[in-house]
Amino acid sequence: MTKIAFLGAGNLASAMIDGLLAEQAMAPSELICLGGSGRSAPALAARTGIALAGSLDELLHGADALVLAFKPQHLAAADPRLGSLTAGKLVISVLAGKRLATLRKTFPQAVNLVRAMPNTPAAIGAGITPYCSLQPLTPGQRAIVEKLLGACGSHLALDESHLDTVTALTAGGPAFLYEYVAAMRDAGIAAGLDPAVATRLTTETVLGSARLLARRQTDPEQLRDQVTSPNGTTLAGLRKLQAGNFRGLIRETVLAAKARAEELSRES
Repeated sequence: MTKIAFLGAGNLASAMIDGLLAEQAMAPSELICLGGSGRSAPALAARTGIALAGSLDELLHGADALVLAFKPQHLAAADPRLGSLTAGKLVISVLAGKRLATLRKTFPQAVNLVRAMPNTPAAIGAGITPYCSLQPLTPGQRAIVEKLLGACGSHLALDESHLDTVTALTAGGPAFLYEYVAAMRDAGIAAGLDPAVATRLTTETVLGSARLLARRQTDPEQLRDQVTSPNGTTLAGLRKLQAGNFRGLIRETVLAAKARAEELSRES
């Protein structure tokens, strides 16, 4: 029986654990968590049925892998005993901006280190998680990583040089999309719709459009053009987006998030 420990019990840890349990990839008895001084860890354990550790020793006793899911700026102040307590264990980090070389300083005796960047749709098994490892994964290590990340959705091995970018694009992407959805909802309300109606129409439009894009496996521009008639209503709206440099704004949004991930790397 594989046992996975989570150090940190916030939104991301909760999303990953929810994904594992929803997909029945692991039983609650195979998972354990430890948080800080707040109530997030007790609440997570009570809601999901996983074990709640009272100490680092209890958290890591018998664990095959440790998932680091606390705030990345807290790594520098991590308990120095983690180095010895994780000896021979697989350490999987979801800390934004913390590179494998930095993680190795805190976990020098870990059997291997994996850096992954899931996003919150992992909670319903619809996430995408890019990852990389310090050393090539053994079959056993790969099985643990793929079980953990596969329960959260799909996963993609990438060179570490791309991880700051995917932190911005896929980890931050849901927040950017939700902001767009909120803007569309507000526009519908401004145009006279009831808020509940505007919310439902916007949500279903975004969901259906994303499904169509995934199913057709074509460029989004091609699907855009299929909606756009010459001198029609959609074209009028698209011209407004172009005039406001919509694509440029999105590009700058992602680059700003990437720059912050790079700052977190330098703060190590």
